[in-house]
Amino acid sequence: MVRLAWPMVVIQLLQVAYNLADTFWLGRFSANAVAALSIAFPLIFFLISVGGGFTTAGSILVAQYTGAESEESAGKVAAQTLGFVTVLATVLGIVGHFVTVDMLALLPADQQTQQLVIPLAADYMRVFFLGMPALFGFFVFSALMRGYGNTRTPMLIMFGSVAINVVLDPLLIFGWFGFPALGIQGAAIATIVARFAAALVGVYVLLWTDAGPTISLPDFRPDFPLIQKVVRVGTPSAAEQSTSALAMITLTAMVASFPPAVVAAFGLGNRLISLVFLPAMGLGRATNTMVGQNLGAQNPDRAERAVWLAVKVVGAVLLAVAVVAALVPRPIVSVFLSPDVPNAAQTIEYGATYLRIRSVEFLFIGVLQVLLGAFRGAGDTKTAMVISMVTLWLGRVPTVYFFAFVLGWGALGIWVGMAFGNITGAIVAGLWFTRGTWRRTLVEDADESVG
Repeated sequence: MVRLAWPMVVIQLLQVAYNLADTFWLGRFSANAVAALSIAFPLIFFLISVGGGFTTAGSILVAQYTGAESEESAGKVAAQTLGFVTVLATVLGIVGHFVTVDMLALLPADQQTQQLVIPLAADYMRVFFLGMPALFGFFVFSALMRGYGNTRTPMLIMFGSVAINVVLDPLLIFGWFGFPALGIQGAAIATIVARFAAALVGVYVLLWTDAGPTISLPDFRPDFPLIQKVVRVGTPSAAEQSTSALAMITLTAMVASFPPAVVAAFGLGNRLISLVFLPAMGLGRATNTMVGQNLGAQNPDRAERAVWLAVKVVGAVLLAVAVVAALVPRPIVSVFLSPDVPNAAQTIEYGATYLRIRSVEFLFIGVLQVLLGAFRGAGDTKTAMVISMVTLWLGRVPTVYFFAFVLGWGALGIWVGMAFGNITGAIVAGLWFTRGTWRRTLVEDADESVG
């Protein structure tokens, strides 16, 4: 499990590095640009989530066929998933580019936010959506390799991709060394170029090396029964991620009714808290693979032992992280915002309070992500979907509204309400996992063929 998990923790760290690099440089460009990322990300994530569930399906099926020692079937699943998701990503990117303004118009933004922040969010989103195929290219590659049990290769490729993004960000945002000064659009372009490079290398690895599932060019010929299987397994995950995105959009709409400093603190705090997800997501995805391969090999007891081991490890790590965040939130937040930009002091104050309050739920974040990984690895994506919906739509959205608007706590109500979601979800997931209904496989035996 450690062998599988640590590269995925590093991959998640590198994924956050994309976001933090943008936040760091845009924080020196404008606090409003940081607020624009807060507005843009949930809307972008909504379209990403539509296709993201099908990358999860590919990972699940590859893991179970690999565990059942059906290499040919694993390779064909990988090819069909890659082709299907690439086409879907292209369509979603085109749609997103042209409906950006309409999506932003749905947010009931504060007048100052509407004038200063929304136009910057639109500039970022229109460019970002054009790079959706490149973004999904690496997502699919990483998921397929994870299902196969090779997490180190995606990690190495991600290193190179992040390095490209980190170098290009200041060049394109500020126009250093003769590059055009593109502001927030420069951050989007840097991300697209870096993702495109990673996607190209990932396709090369899948097609022309033996590091992952064995894929040949004929495997890309559309196999509609297999695509239907990918869609059937992936649809609950896509629905789960989409409803999560809708919850974030709803929360963002509530936050957008506050002044820009609150909006910026919300986005900055969320990006810092995303660091907490590193060990949680890494162990969650390792659990996904361990459960999938062990169920494919008809060994459910070993799968369950792996889950409880992951819960103990992630709990210990995140408890320590929570203590640090609760004790010294202000210095952590201050790193990512220049004191010279407008609203910096107020944004830092809000952000520090937000981080301290959210530290209460860090342990629960880890437990929830591991258990969701277990359900997904078993192919029980419907249960994962329902628990995620409970986490957000019962544990978070109503509580934010209640504390912030009904009780009139304002920004403090947002921070307190946000902490309830993962606590609720972890409790529900733990109770459901102990029922043992996840102990089944999508693959009956090693001789099963996908055609």
